[in-house]
Amino acid sequence: MKRKMTVGLALLMALTAQSADAQWLKPSADPNIIGEGKLIYDGACAACHGTNLEGQENWRERGPDGKLPAPPHDASGHTWHHADEQLFAITKYGTEALVGGTYESDMRGFEDELTDAQIKAVLAYIKSTWPAEIQERHTAMSQ
Repeated sequence: MKRKMTVGLALLMALTAQSADAQWLKPSADPNIIGEGKLIYDGACAACHGTNLEGQENWRERGPDGKLPAPPHDASGHTWHHADEQLFAITKYGTEALVGGTYESDMRGFEDELTDAQIKAVLAYIKSTWPAEIQERHTAMSQ
């Protein structure tokens, strides 16, 4: 219980800090940041979310363990339906820290492995792969 309260407080602080800088991630991010993000994605995310951001098969259906498979991060998935701050928090703290036990998955947080700048670079890379229309919708939603 104490761990959940600590994580919840840290999550609230992170969301507040990210909201203060709502423009931290733009579709036209620096190509060097996008390149760094791809390298980090390939090493930390691709094993579950796919080399081409395609996610795992049947990602909308719970597996035998009751957990949902890793969703795609390409335009076919729902990643772009979440604001920048939420994507950052999920990546940093894991899905459970954000939504509790209502969404069981293997998505853990990367706060002990990636810096905030590295997480933002990964998200910049993911966003750079989306069609312009989706990037525009996502940017508008994140403001």
